[in-house]
Amino acid sequence: MGNTRRGRQNINMLLVVLIGFCVLAIIEIAYGQAQMKVERERLDLEEQNRQTVEELKEEWRSLREGSSVVTAESEAAPAASEADQPESAPAKIEKQETVKKEEKKKEDSQTGEEDDREYSMQIVILGDSIMDGDRTESGAADIIGEQLDAKIYNMSMGGTTAALLPNDQYNFATWESRCLLGVVNGILGNINTDIFDGYAAGDVLDTCDFDKTDYFIIEYGVNDFLTGQIPNSRYLEGGDTLAVDGTHTYTGALEDAVSRLKGRFPNAGILIVAPHYCQVFNGSTFIGDGYSLDYGYGPLITYARGAGYVAGLFEEDGVMFFNAFEESGIDAGTADQYLADGVHMTPLGARVYAEKIAKIIHNDFAPEE
Repeated sequence: MGNTRRGRQNINMLLVVLIGFCVLAIIEIAYGQAQMKVERERLDLEEQNRQTVEELKEEWRSLREGSSVVTAESEAAPAASEADQPESAPAKIEKQETVKKEEKKKEDSQTGEEDDREYSMQIVILGDSIMDGDRTESGAADIIGEQLDAKIYNMSMGGTTAALLPNDQYNFATWESRCLLGVVNGILGNINTDIFDGYAAGDVLDTCDFDKTDYFIIEYGVNDFLTGQIPNSRYLEGGDTLAVDGTHTYTGALEDAVSRLKGRFPNAGILIVAPHYCQVFNGSTFIGDGYSLDYGYGPLITYARGAGYVAGLFEEDGVMFFNAFEESGIDAGTADQYLADGVHMTPLGARVYAEKIAKIIHNDFAPEE
């Protein structure tokens, strides 16, 4: 009997061990399947991210509507320090601009659209879709005008960058880029401004007396970042330098633009607005934000800090800076409330953003108040 009991006990122990091994095997199989699922999901997300980046680049390229220009006889981009020496533009440009302005004045007098109201100041805005996307009273540009009692001339164009694209040449005779440098050189009369026909910027060029401008607002950076083709700067950490002209970089383009505007309009104030915090999605899938997403030249926050660097170069000339990325109130915690699609602003976001810009200009214009 004792041997029988011990035999049964041994069999029971053997069964327990076998069951334990089976359970462990099942757990290992389930764990392996879970790992395989996670890996498949990771690979799928990587592919979605790659497709999203390509779609964003394609969308950006289509917005530019073929504004790039390639020429074998391009002039070298002038150094920013030489910006106060305007190049001679073709004579036909000056004549063309005069004719356009006279025609526009005639049209305004016939339609009664000319605004003769007295304003406290005149502001010219140079920017992208952040200032161009909503031209109603709920848009940032109109809110700035409302807050400051300012006559706003909004030359912003959606999809544009501050810098030239890699194939764009700094050649006044064949210029076709509507980037910041194109707008500035259009204002200065250095290029043929037909490239702005059909845009609100073209109407501003025809009607604005830029000599009366109290402030220029320069707002660019998101598109420079999204292209993946425009470096933040020529200068890299460690002392290396990219083999590109400064005007093909974000900070270099800002520096050139500010130099030219200051050289021509020394009494006008300039406010550089950094790109604000953004989020990028593929459908409902979060891809990354201005801190984490990097298309090759650093995340968006580095572009924002680059804008601050350029403003610092001209601090003695009264150039001001608004670090919209870190000081606008638009961040990961408020993005759902202030951003409509991760990049463009809701009416509430535009108001918060615009009121802070208006406050900076007001404090400079009337510091005693």
